[in-house]
Amino acid sequence: MKAICNGRFILPQEIREGQALVFDERIRGFCSPDRIPPEAERIDVQGAYVSPGFLNLHIHGCGGRDAMDGSREALETMSRLLPATGVTGWLPTTMTSSETAISQALSAIREARGRVPGAEILGANLEGPFISEKYKGAQKACHIRKACWELVEPFAGLIRILTLAPETLEDMDFISRCRRAGIIVSLGHSDATWEEAARAVAAGASHITHLYNAMSPLHHRKPGLVGAALTLPVTCELIADGIHIHPAALALAIQAKGLDRVELITDSMRACLLGEGKSELGGQTVYVKDGRATLEDGTLAGSILTMDRAVRNIRSWAHLTLPQAVQLATVNPARELGLTDRGTLEPGKRADITVFDEDFRILGTYVKGSAVYTTDQ
Repeated sequence: MKAICNGRFILPQEIREGQALVFDERIRGFCSPDRIPPEAERIDVQGAYVSPGFLNLHIHGCGGRDAMDGSREALETMSRLLPATGVTGWLPTTMTSSETAISQALSAIREARGRVPGAEILGANLEGPFISEKYKGAQKACHIRKACWELVEPFAGLIRILTLAPETLEDMDFISRCRRAGIIVSLGHSDATWEEAARAVAAGASHITHLYNAMSPLHHRKPGLVGAALTLPVTCELIADGIHIHPAALALAIQAKGLDRVELITDSMRACLLGEGKSELGGQTVYVKDGRATLEDGTLAGSILTMDRAVRNIRSWAHLTLPQAVQLATVNPARELGLTDRGTLEPGKRADITVFDEDFRILGTYVKGSAVYTTDQ
């Protein structure tokens, strides 16, 4: 048993001070410091913030590894590194590639799930190959294909989110099959009209892949997928790095959607946590300079954003309170995946906890009550 004391605890509606948080694998509750159980290990965080662990539902890679490496070793490396950014749970995200490469990546995720230390692998995010060539972004056109249930079915219990371009579907039955299998259908990498997006949402699509990026833009006579995302009952991903989206557009999305319909993601690739230089994404050379990851032609190729910086940025740019900013990386993604056992510091929830200072520097991260990152590491 452990007890965090002298912290500022981030709850959905407030920041609580003057109490201690007692936990083992699960959160036991709050108490006054003089009532901490004698057997508990005391952790004095010296005034730091204590938050639910961050959840990253869209991340390709970091630390020189990528989900498309198709190996347990790559996933283990990422799970080990992510707690340093405050992340306690994540969805390894694939990209458009050959069916063999995608199947190998998904098989590796399935094999590693629940078996690697660090941030927990929560399933898989299938981004492509069912996308639009016009808005493929940094994905290879030669591997784009029509939606195919035969590729999805062997991994239906693993895939939590699946991106598709609705205008490429012959009918909406594919969306219905995904929903019956418990897969969240996300619209993205798409040239859809507002009407095509609305039909997909009516069929069960409920999510938008990195809002604004790689999709038909908003025009007052052609609202496109951006217009659909802002007006229909869907949850939108945001990459809050100031490169993929202008800060004013981030604020606009939150004002249009409300706090409950927005989630922070990083969409980071293998160069994340490594600094500038050459890297790789989906067999393509990526150049990282001045915080931007691009292909040779300038196309954005994922990000090098980390979740701690995303929370810091959105708080500043959208003028949010700290509990509101943290909600976008904790409560909302937990709700999206139906993870009722995490996302807040309520008694009975998993003790997935992140500790950070005024500058959002991560000081410690706990998964199921065990320290998986401290600044001593």
